[in-house]
Amino acid sequence: MARAHLLDLPGPTPYGEAFALQRALAEEVRAGTRPDTVILLEHQPVVTLGRRTDEAAEVHLPEGVDVDVVETNRGGKSTYHGPGQLVCYPILDLNRHGRDLKRYVRNLERAIVQTIAAFGLEGTTYEGLTGVWMRPARGLGPRKVASIGVHASRWVTMHGFALNVDLDPAPFTEWITACGLEDAAFTSMAAELGQPMTVAAVRPAAAAAIADVFRLELVATPRDVTLV
Repeated sequence: MARAHLLDLPGPTPYGEAFALQRALAEEVRAGTRPDTVILLEHQPVVTLGRRTDEAAEVHLPEGVDVDVVETNRGGKSTYHGPGQLVCYPILDLNRHGRDLKRYVRNLERAIVQTIAAFGLEGTTYEGLTGVWMRPARGLGPRKVASIGVHASRWVTMHGFALNVDLDPAPFTEWITACGLEDAAFTSMAAELGQPMTVAAVRPAAAAAIADVFRLELVATPRDVTLV
């Protein structure tokens, strides 16, 4: 089991600041001057566009909505981040975890499933789709509770997953066609449990799941990198 750093950032964190932090950390991990590092945070409201986004077809913000729209270098299409959502950015050297991006995404899904299982929720995955879903129940179809989008350069990863803890899922369908899925329903842990939840309550479970899946010993560390 390898030692790794855990940056548990208070939020909400502006997207641009988090992106700069990821890039700085990735350079250090790639250079061998920093171990694998996992970032946990919440974002201020933002719509991010992955490399496969068709902005004209997917982004339809209502007039007057105050939200940033940011292009990123991650895979996937458009998604929404905001307070009430736990975002996990693992900065991992896949030379140590298997040089296989598909396997890496499956492992992120496993970590999400383990995270929500700690609260009595049973998540699932579907062939051909990334992310984690709740199974059909109570007359409802599949509901997406977590999204994944990743990027790797020389096998060092950036971006990661966003788990809906307790937020209004309306932006996923009313502001954008999230993940390019026309008819998908989105949900949150709070909605599935029928009670309020905080991101703070979920952070330890997410850290434990990432540590278990990737066989890491996570050590809390301050943010000690210079943003670029």
